[in-house]
Amino acid sequence: MTNKICLFTILLIAALGAGCATNQDANVNSTANQAQATTSPGPDNSEIATTVNADGTRTETRTFKDNGRISKVTVTTRNGVKTVKVTSKSGEEKVVDTTEDVLHATGDKVADAAGFVADKSKDAASEVGDKAEDAAGKTVDAAKKVGEKTVDTSKTVGEKSVEGAKKVGSATAEGAKKAGKAVKKVIP
Repeated sequence: MTNKICLFTILLIAALGAGCATNQDANVNSTANQAQATTSPGPDNSEIATTVNADGTRTETRTFKDNGRISKVTVTTRNGVKTVKVTSKSGEEKVVDTTEDVLHATGDKVADAAGFVADKSKDAASEVGDKAEDAAGKTVDAAKKVGEKTVDTSKTVGEKSVEGAKKVGSATAEGAKKAGKAVKKVIP
């Protein structure tokens, strides 16, 4: 009986050893297939993640944090051939043939290259704001013109009042002289 237990124990240890060796091989293969990844901040409030697989395929993914038209750009380089894929905010993907450096261009340029149209409601709101600014500017110009005419008119009225006052003053002085002469004639 002791022999049977020893034999069973030996077989069990051998099986465990073989199983561990298989797991170690799997772990080594798994590690070799994993990509090396780096992440760095990108322009236009984005982040660029770069991975290189064991087969040499390089994938660069630029994720936009607050662009209203696109969410990410993926550049895959396999055997020297680049493929650029742009993903819109709604999830639509397009492969883009461009000479533009999509990892450093503005998000709007990349969206234009992909043919993703800007939100028309934002354009309309912007246009309304522009027209309101134009109207405000015209109102200020009109108020300036009215103010200038008021000042000009006031100057004219003031000048005429001064002239009238001078005439009245001259006439009064002449009348006083005549009255003084008349009084002298009456009183010897």
